[in-house]
This record gives sequence, C-alpha cells and structure tokens, in this order.
Amino acid sequence: MTQSFFAICPRGLEAVLGDELKRLGASTVRPEAGGVGFAGPLAIAYAANLHSRIASRILWQVGRRGYLTDQHLYDATQEVRWQDIMSPQQTLRVDVTASRSPLHSLEFAMLRIKDGIVDRLRELTGARPSIDRSNPDIRVFAYLDSSTVTLYIDFSGEALFKRGWRADKGEAPLKENLAAGLLALSAWTPETPLADLFCGSGTIVIEAASIAARRPPGLNRHFSFEQLKGFDSHAWRKLKDAARAGIDDAVAATLSGSDISTRVVEQAVANAKLAGLQSWLDDGRLRFTAVDARLATPVATSGTVVSNPPYGEQSAPRSASVPDMMRNVGDRLKQQFAGWEAWFLTSDRELPKQMRLQETRKTLLFNGPLECRFFRFALVAGGYRPRAKSSE
Repeated sequence: MTQSFFAICPRGLEAVLGDELKRLGASTVRPEAGGVGFAGPLAIAYAANLHSRIASRILWQVGRRGYLTDQHLYDATQEVRWQDIMSPQQTLRVDVTASRSPLHSLEFAMLRIKDGIVDRLRELTGARPSIDRSNPDIRVFAYLDSSTVTLYIDFSGEALFKRGWRADKGEAPLKENLAAGLLALSAWTPETPLADLFCGSGTIVIEAASIAARRPPGLNRHFSFEQLKGFDSHAWRKLKDAARAGIDDAVAATLSGSDISTRVVEQAVANAKLAGLQSWLDDGRLRFTAVDARLATPVATSGTVVSNPPYGEQSAPRSASVPDMMRNVGDRLKQQFAGWEAWFLTSDRELPKQMRLQETRKTLLFNGPLECRFFRFALVAGGYRPRAKSSE
C-alpha cells in the first residue's frame, strides 16, 4: 500500500535529497522548504532510513485535515487508527511545529493532540500510553500551517546524521548529512581525487570514503519504525542483506584531509577508525596530515577540494586573521592546484574577494542556523583578476 512520507534535511539540500530518494525508488517526490515529500510502500521509508546520506529524519504521514481551533486538532487525532500503530504499553511523545498558525499557544495545541491520541487508545483498548519526553517508544510530530494540521510518526528515532563513528566532534563540527550534501552538490565521484584543506574531525572525507565503499549510513543502528505495529521484519532483513552485499571496501580512491592542528588530525584519524576505515588508512587511500592550508600541496594533477574553512560565527572571539589567511589560501590554490576545482562553504559572502578568486557557482545553504554560501572556483594558474559584480 502506498503511504506518504516527509524527509527533513538541512535547508538548501532539498533538490539533492529528492534525487537520492528517487534513486531509492520513491515516487511523487516533492522538494519543499526544509525537506522532501515522497510516497511509496513502508519499505521505501525503511530504505530511506538505511541509505539516505542527506536526510535528517524520515516521517510517516498518518493524518491530515483542516483546522481552526484547538478542538479541531483533537478531532484530527480521532481519525487515525492508533491501535494499528502502537500499543498502550508503549511510551509516547508529541512535538508540534507551526508556520503562520492562528492558534495562540503551541503548548496547548500539543496537549490537545496528546490527549486525543491517549483518549483514542484508551477508548479502543481500555489502557492509555504513558508520556516519555526523553526516550519515547513512539514519537508523533504535528505540523500546523495556517489552515491544515498534518500528523506524522517519526520513523528514524535518533537523527540520521548521527552515523555512530564520531569519537570527538572537535570545534564547530560539520554534520555528516551536510557533508554528504556538499559532496553531492559538487558532483564529486569516487574516481576523482578529493582533498579537504580544513578537515577538522574528518567529516567530509570520511563521508566520501563511505560513499565510495557504498556503505549504507544506517546499516549498524536501530530505528523507531522497528517498534511500530505492523513492522515488516522480513522486508527489513532483506534490505539490510542486500545493502551488506553491495559494500565494496576494496574500491580505489584518493582521499586526503589536512588541518593545521595535530590534535585535530589525530581526532580525524580516530574517527576514521571508528567508521571502519582502518584498511583505507593503512593502504593510503585515506590520508590525514597536519598541514597549514596555506602550504597545502595536491595529491594528484586534478581533483576536487571540498572544505568548510573557519568563519567568524564558528569561533569566539571572531578572528580578524581569517580574511588574511584565506587570501593566502587562494594564492596557494592558484599556484599549486591549477586544474582542480574547489568548493568552500562559508557564511562570509566576501570569501571570493578575500581569496581573489571568481566564483563560478554559489548555492545558498544553512549550516544549522547560519546562512551560508557554497562557492565553486575553477582553479587556473595566474594572477588575480577583478571580480565581476555578483548577482546578490
């Protein structure tokens, strides 16, 4: 039976997430602000949790209707067959988000939805579930727009960007699904040498190694949908078996991460080992080195740089030396990396000017609450030429 779902993702990655879901077999894929709606059988949502590198969470839509008052929210819960989703012995949590809702109190809206669910289960079964705000068995999300309430069941549990390998986040860590989104936007493929000149805890290149090896990010974790009534354990086992069979840890790749801090590089190496990439470190397909980005050297004659360099909001106090450093990095790229392309994520719109490079593309993205640009530079040897006027 076809069901409706919504995949949440960082803003700016909706299009690449939509492409990813299509490859998994989803239908009616609709990118929207902050995520992607899609349809398919429950097994498609299982596969999205298992394979999606870009989604933050997968939600199953179980109810939708118009509303004007808090009572209408209660009424909406009465239309859902909660007895087919959960048992009253399981714990419950309800969260509400809204955009342009006419209701004055989202807290009261949440209470009405929660009351509707537990009252309906008590009416049908004679028992009611307990509320657990910290570690519930079943989590319900309600989204209110100006006239419609949509009820979802969380299919993921812990956020999907938590791959389970991070030993130490380091300073200003980049979430794994945003790193995967940067790689997708750059059109990087495993055949292309990849360098991250500001690798931090190694997120970008570790994610790239997992992509190259076709390692599903959700293979070694549990998900909330496994606790739902009607969970198809046979279908889930088949999906995981096929995913394991598709892993290729012997794939050729050239991946390098560097950072000025020896301590940070050691953290990146530890993370790579926890991610199961010891053999990649041993044979040099994945390398981490302590190198100042202003002195970086390429690992091949051509390739792709994908980096998240430091910018003001990432550290306190704001470093006045960052623009000077990035100017020197730009010079180094022109001197040593001609024939490569470079992609930099930053909240500083002046980055191209600081680096004395002309961007050939820029994509609006959000790193958490920070509005950022993902700049692409085609690197050629030669001196600085004045930048053309930006469209922004």
